[in-house]
Amino acid sequence: MKKKIAILFGGCSTEYQVSLQSASAVVNHINREKYDPILLGITREGSWLRFQGPAEKISKDTWHNPKYCTPAVISPSKEVHGILQFSDTKVEQIYIDAAFPVLHGKNGEDGTLQGLLELSGIPFVGCGTLSSALCMDKDLAHVIAEASGIKTPPFFTARRHESPEKAMLLADSLGYPVFVKPARSGSSFGITKVEGRSRLEEALCLAFRHDEKVVVEKAINGFEVGCAVLGNQELTVGELDEIELQKGFFDFTEKYTLETSKIHLPARISKEKTAEIKETAKFLYHLFECRGFARVDVFLTPSGEVIFNEINTIPGFTAHSRYPSMLHMVGMDFQETIEQLIDMAVKNETVTAN
Repeated sequence: MKKKIAILFGGCSTEYQVSLQSASAVVNHINREKYDPILLGITREGSWLRFQGPAEKISKDTWHNPKYCTPAVISPSKEVHGILQFSDTKVEQIYIDAAFPVLHGKNGEDGTLQGLLELSGIPFVGCGTLSSALCMDKDLAHVIAEASGIKTPPFFTARRHESPEKAMLLADSLGYPVFVKPARSGSSFGITKVEGRSRLEEALCLAFRHDEKVVVEKAINGFEVGCAVLGNQELTVGELDEIELQKGFFDFTEKYTLETSKIHLPARISKEKTAEIKETAKFLYHLFECRGFARVDVFLTPSGEVIFNEINTIPGFTAHSRYPSMLHMVGMDFQETIEQLIDMAVKNETVTAN
């Protein structure tokens, strides 16, 4: 029998639109002979709706139409093991074999949704609650990586209630330029590259719109390298990619338009350095107790130092996104990647139950 897979998308996040593109790609490439997708969308305002319309309406953000939607939520009860769907006259229980969260950023990638799914007993694709929360928090992720012997950019953490003067003194000690980042945000929202003291307070104000905690880190002289990792204990590692910047940094616009930057796949680095970065990525993946999939991003300096940047536990996931493209280079097509991720989630429940 086909497995019923809840595909969750949307969400109360600045990355809502990114989620729609990723989810649309998953819906269009999922193996319908093995899986019966149940589409569960979350609007920007936080309404949960089961969507039963044409898949193309997801990517166009026209999915939340009463014609195609019924109020529905994930039940926290293990007895239900699925969705509660609400009609005018009744509440219907829909059993779910597994869930595939395709939400990026806050309220989707940060452990909140993962916690609900763990409470419900529904196995799901991707990292668990703790792993998702730690990887999302740039402050804690840097502390953990550094404590385990992995180099990180020099940084400090600023909080909304603290004096801006304190941040300025600490930034002076780091040396400019610095990056000012919301501690728990994605797709480069709220990030500013600051060249001097006069722009620091403005950058902090922008970052504080996204989070009450902000990371200020010294800019690294080098370029970013990404590594796709898939698996639980036994890992598949994709080919490395490299971000070449012409100016500025890899902000939201550059990530999704590549107006002035390029992504080189494979990365233009030596075989020895490639092997080192892949081993570092696997170490970090296990260190943060990742499972299913994640993209590990590091910096490579001119002197050959590998410096940790971040782990994305739900990276961009269209057929042409960086993560699937890296796996494609080692022989895994997009549909196969989706299939392996779902199968790992279902098998994980079987192992837990036994």
